[in-house]
Amino acid sequence: MGRNHYEELEDGDAIYYVYHLLTGKVETKKHSHSSAQLIYAEGGIIHIFTEEKHWYLPARCFMWIPAGIPHYILSFSSNVSLFNFYFKPENEEDDFFSEVNIYSVSHLLREMILFTKNWSGKITEADQQKFYFLKAMKYILPTGKERKLAFPVQHPFPKDETLLKIARFLNANLEKNLGLEEVAKNFGVSSRTLSRKFKEQLGMNYVRFLRALRITKSLELMGEEKYNMYEIAMLVGYNSLSSFSNIFKRVTGIAPTDYQQRLKSK
Repeated sequence: MGRNHYEELEDGDAIYYVYHLLTGKVETKKHSHSSAQLIYAEGGIIHIFTEEKHWYLPARCFMWIPAGIPHYILSFSSNVSLFNFYFKPENEEDDFFSEVNIYSVSHLLREMILFTKNWSGKITEADQQKFYFLKAMKYILPTGKERKLAFPVQHPFPKDETLLKIARFLNANLEKNLGLEEVAKNFGVSSRTLSRKFKEQLGMNYVRFLRALRITKSLELMGEEKYNMYEIAMLVGYNSLSSFSNIFKRVTGIAPTDYQQRLKSK
């Protein structure tokens, strides 16, 4: 039986490794590896779970995950293309490479990523053209530090089994106006207990958590380019476009129409 790519990643000569998934929906098990990872998606949105947070990787952005960070990846979009690059850590690297974060992709970096669409597996010095191409790609990443997303694309994710079930339930029913009391009743807990769980385990109240789910879901819908802004507002539970726009701008610092235009312009 052949080795999977996680096993090959641990080879000493796997200084650079490419593993692209261009076939739609993605689901991995929780894992970590001795290489850092750059994740980029074309089409749809990627959900990335680290130990403490649920990250949303929007269209035309990339995520950097340092070596040794446990994580798993989900995508429910049927048209997503997921580009994965792995880099063995080096001595005295720029601070950029030690932090989990999401950055918008420059035109140059996007073209470099797409150029590797048909690459796969270990890239060693024996293949000089590909090797030095990936080396250059890695070394330009810190020049884009200022492209770190200004708005939150992650939030704490519950470990408590009840809160986890509630988070999944809310995410599947964002168009409904579900208050704390109704949700607590549905899950057989008191609203007081549920309110305390949110504050103690997530550091935010129910309303803020629900708002985070709604805004990040709207980012996913914008990336799909199937709906107009009014339809997106309704799908994530706002009864008017103006109320959605106000909340979106308050949370992200940018109007939803401006964000959507930014996606199209990159």
